[in-house]
Amino acid sequence: MPEGRLSDVVGLKFNRHESFPPRFGWLHKAYLQVKKDDMLFHAPDALVRLGVGKNMVYSMRYWSQAFKLTHEYRSAEPQVRALAAAPTWRARWLLDEDGADPYLEDTGSLWLLHWWLVSGTKEAKCLVPSWYVMFHLAPLARVTVEEMAATITREVHSSFDRDKWPAAESVTRDAECIIKMYAPDRDANPLSPGSFEDSLMCPFSELGLLEFQGGRGKERTYRFTNGIRPSLPPRVLLYACLDYAARFSQKPDSMSLARLASEPGAPGRAFRMREPELARAIESFVDSHPQLNIVESLGQRSLSFADNPETLAWDILDEHYGRVRDRDGFPTPEEWARLHPGLTKTTTDDEATLGQLPQQADMIEEHA
Repeated sequence: MPEGRLSDVVGLKFNRHESFPPRFGWLHKAYLQVKKDDMLFHAPDALVRLGVGKNMVYSMRYWSQAFKLTHEYRSAEPQVRALAAAPTWRARWLLDEDGADPYLEDTGSLWLLHWWLVSGTKEAKCLVPSWYVMFHLAPLARVTVEEMAATITREVHSSFDRDKWPAAESVTRDAECIIKMYAPDRDANPLSPGSFEDSLMCPFSELGLLEFQGGRGKERTYRFTNGIRPSLPPRVLLYACLDYAARFSQKPDSMSLARLASEPGAPGRAFRMREPELARAIESFVDSHPQLNIVESLGQRSLSFADNPETLAWDILDEHYGRVRDRDGFPTPEEWARLHPGLTKTTTDDEATLGQLPQQADMIEEHA
C-alpha cells in the first residue's frame, strides 16, 4: 500500500512555525542545546541560550521536531505538564561537532533534511502536512497562495473528521511559509526585517524546488520545478530511495523506478524528479555498487538491493560523509537511546498538542 494516505502518514500540525521558515544555524543550535537540557524549549532563559526572539523559540522547537531531529515525550515527573525533548540519533549523526555536516555546508544535507521533513510513516509521521500535500499530492505545478491553500484544505477535509480540520488562516500561513522557505521574495522590502531576513537566511531556497513566476498581490504565481537536480548527490538520492523501499520490505528485494518516482510519499515526488531523471541520476553509482542493480522485466525497470534496504541506505549515506559512524567513540543508535531514554517513549497526538504553547509562552514572557 502506498505511503501517501494522508491520515496514515501526517500529524495535523498547522502554523506551528510562527511564520518563520528554518534559518541558517537554527537546527544545529537547537540540537546542541537540547542535548544539554531536555526542557530547553520551556526554560525561562531559552531566548538567551538560543539567541532568538520569543516566537522564534517556538519556531525552532517546531522545526527541530518536524525534521525529526528531536523527539518530544512526557516527563517522568507527574507535576511537569510540558513535554521534554530528546535529540534523535540522526541529529547526533548529522549535527554534532563531530557529525556529518553540523553547519550544513554540503547542499546534499539540505536535500537530506528536505526528505526527512516531507516523508512520513505510521511510526514517524510527517509533521508538516501542508508540505506533504504540496510535494506528494498536489496535481498542479503552477499555483498561487490561494490555490495552494485550497489544495491543502481539500486533501485534509477528505482525509480527516471535521473536528480536526484546521482554521483557514492557519493553512494560508502554511502556504505562505512554503513559499518563504523554497522561493523567497527577491523583491522583499529591506525595511521589513522579517520578510527581508527570511529571503536571505533560509538555506532551502538553494534547492530550486519552487520558483516565482510573476504577478502581483494575490495573483503572484509560483512553479514547482521538475528535472535533473545537479546539487543532489547520488548517494543522498539512493538513501531516500532505499529508505522508502524499507517501508515495504526489510529484506533483499526490489522496487520499480516508476514507484520510486511517482508514488505519493516517494523520493521522486519529494524531489520533483520524473522516472527518467531519477534513473539517470543513480545509474552510474548503482553500476559500481556490488549490492545494487537496475533490472528490467516486462518493460519495467526496478532498483534491486541485495541487503536490508534500511541498512544499505545508511551505509551508502554514511559513505558520502566519510564514514561518520566509524569515528572513535561515535555511538550506535542503541547506545544513543540508552543515553536519552526519552527516545523510546511515545506521545499521543493529543498530548503533543494540548496545553503546551500557552504554558511555554507564559514562562518565556515573564523573563523576556
